[in-house]
Amino acid sequence: MSPTAATSDINLWSDDNLSDPYPTFTKLREQAAVVHLTEGDVWALTRYDVIKNALTDWETFSSEKAIGFNDGVNEALTGTTLATDPPLHTALRGALTENLTPKALREIKIDTEAKAERLVVAGAERGEFDAITDLAAELPLQVVVDVIGVKDTYVRENILNWGAAAFNVLGPMNARTGMNFPIAGQLYEWCSQLTQDMLTEGSMGYAIFESAKNGKIPADSCTHIIHQYVAAGLDTTVATIGNFIHRMGENPEQYAMLRNDPELATSALNETLRYSALMITQGRRATRDVDIDGTTVPKGAHIAILFGAGNRDPRHYENPDVFDITRNPVDHLSFGYGTHMCAGQGLARLQINGVIASMIKNIKSFSIGTPVRKINNSSLALDHLPVFDIVRA
Repeated sequence: MSPTAATSDINLWSDDNLSDPYPTFTKLREQAAVVHLTEGDVWALTRYDVIKNALTDWETFSSEKAIGFNDGVNEALTGTTLATDPPLHTALRGALTENLTPKALREIKIDTEAKAERLVVAGAERGEFDAITDLAAELPLQVVVDVIGVKDTYVRENILNWGAAAFNVLGPMNARTGMNFPIAGQLYEWCSQLTQDMLTEGSMGYAIFESAKNGKIPADSCTHIIHQYVAAGLDTTVATIGNFIHRMGENPEQYAMLRNDPELATSALNETLRYSALMITQGRRATRDVDIDGTTVPKGAHIAILFGAGNRDPRHYENPDVFDITRNPVDHLSFGYGTHMCAGQGLARLQINGVIASMIKNIKSFSIGTPVRKINNSSLALDHLPVFDIVRA
């Protein structure tokens, strides 16, 4: 360890921190660009440029057996797109993304927008709804299971809980991790037993098995890819939809601005993603001694990337603690960057944009109640958000 290394005894995974990590992000970011956290023996990257550089340098900051913060989950993720480096990562990611191309997404755009419209209108007609359970969770559930090609009713009923558990087990071996391993294990077990005939013909899942038949990817990678999409794609989309409604409810003047100028929708989504990061952290492993802003991080060190700290770094964004839908921060870090940039963000954006468009069309104004934060080792999301006083457009 560098003798000048900044250290802290902050526990990233305490209940208090998971309830509101931004004070911690600020404290660590202003302390140094990299801080050695004695709780868990991890090295936290806190500033935008340092995080972006790490995300683009997979040769130094490896994802193999490093994404999570306990050995069990890193072992379970071995061979997945999330936890591999090139060249294997390139092949696995290609099999996933060829079914999430703009052309493929155009084919499901109308159906996705119709599902979003039905959910938003139903809530508006009732005059109140829960932004999470009635909308943010329900839309991805309807969309993603169809995209993957899930037929089994039991799977459809449990897949959201499986996705949330998959995020929980990325943390250290605390009580939450221990409680969620059996639930995450159900997702792993389902995926490991998947065969092509269990999925709808023409679905993304079905096409992944076709890629294996054609020799594009190893046969045993099919279930890993599907596992990753469920584990990574559901909870983050739920979080973003909920965060968007939360921020619009907190800033009604910005919602009015958005309704007056719907062209701001993309900017509003990017600002939501910047302002409200989707994950507390994600891990990497240093493959060599590496100098970070004057501090030597040793080979083998476990790295914790603090996306939310980077997204609010005043060295990169002016007035970063101000939510401003005109900012359009296209370079936010919430979907990652570089080699491991979120492969499913196109589908996520399609769903979120469907919600935004439908809300602009159907809801003139609304109020929100007190949000209930989801306490999760990795996901930064809400469990509940009351929406009421709805004025129909």
